[in-house]
Amino acid sequence: MKQNLLDSKDYIVFAIYFVIVAAYGLYIYNKKKSASTGSKDYFLAEGSLTWWAIGASLIASNISAEQFIGMSGSGFKMGLAIATYEWMAALTLVIVAVFFIPVYLKNKIATMPQFLHQRYNGTVAMIMAVFWLLLYVVVNLTSILYLGALAVSSISGFDLTFCMYAIAIFAIVITLGGMKVIGYTDVIQVFFLILGGLATTYLALNLVSTHYGTSGIFEGYSLMTTKASEHFHMILKPDNENYIDLPGLSVLVGGMWIVNLNYWGCNQYITQRALGADLKTARGGILFAAFLKLLMPIIVVLPGIAAYVLYKDGAFQSEMLQDGSVNPDRAYPVLLNLLPAGLKGLSFAALTAAVV
Repeated sequence: MKQNLLDSKDYIVFAIYFVIVAAYGLYIYNKKKSASTGSKDYFLAEGSLTWWAIGASLIASNISAEQFIGMSGSGFKMGLAIATYEWMAALTLVIVAVFFIPVYLKNKIATMPQFLHQRYNGTVAMIMAVFWLLLYVVVNLTSILYLGALAVSSISGFDLTFCMYAIAIFAIVITLGGMKVIGYTDVIQVFFLILGGLATTYLALNLVSTHYGTSGIFEGYSLMTTKASEHFHMILKPDNENYIDLPGLSVLVGGMWIVNLNYWGCNQYITQRALGADLKTARGGILFAAFLKLLMPIIVVLPGIAAYVLYKDGAFQSEMLQDGSVNPDRAYPVLLNLLPAGLKGLSFAALTAAVV
């Protein structure tokens, strides 16, 4: 086991989080299992989810370690421009709510391959089913387990392999009851995610203001816009060193739309959150998710920019290094380790919630 970086208060906070989520999941499972009607109810939770449960579940299924670690690292490297992914996603969710969901519900669609089977033929449906299954198992599941365990291990000090097994077992516990349970436990997950994420953002902005002899988060934000004004450009110019990663207006009017419409409108583990509800509830949930998506840059991008400002002025010089060079992905874990006991446990729970 690595050096323990968490205090006993952090473990208490995390234990409370775990008990609340697991106990609530079992409570919902026992309450609703008598009304179960088979596999369709297991996957869609027909009529069981409210709009706020659907919206929270959409966000919980989307946000993971790559947002907390990767997007914060991108904030450190290129600035607020990376937030376009989140804000474009919010706009895409509005389009899905208005145009996609009515078609799915009208045709009683339960899965995306089913939609393609009705629209085209069984061959197209089978190709998509096999493709997404391989993508989930080989790419999504393995990368999220590894990246999530890596982040949790770096903060908790526990062995990487142990963290992978622990996350997998925790995920099994809270998904036993299918979508009707996941939808409601995700509400708690998102609560911890947002609360813990905002705590880290608060710390980051306060660190900036304190570093320059002032106090307050608004002063910290103002200093960030002054000290790293280039990190607040939303559209990168061709002479920007990060232009290849986010090529200006072309990525906004081009490929990003394809990716977002595919992910939010045609992705089974996203769309199934809303497929068991009536149109009004489904739309309300998707629009609620769009609102939550607008908040994500505050939680994951601003801390990365704050870390950049502090690093540029001489802070975190050794902490940001990996193999002799600066690793932007270390920005968020470095900030987490500065949180006081208790708050670190809360942010640790938020990160774990995102992974699970």
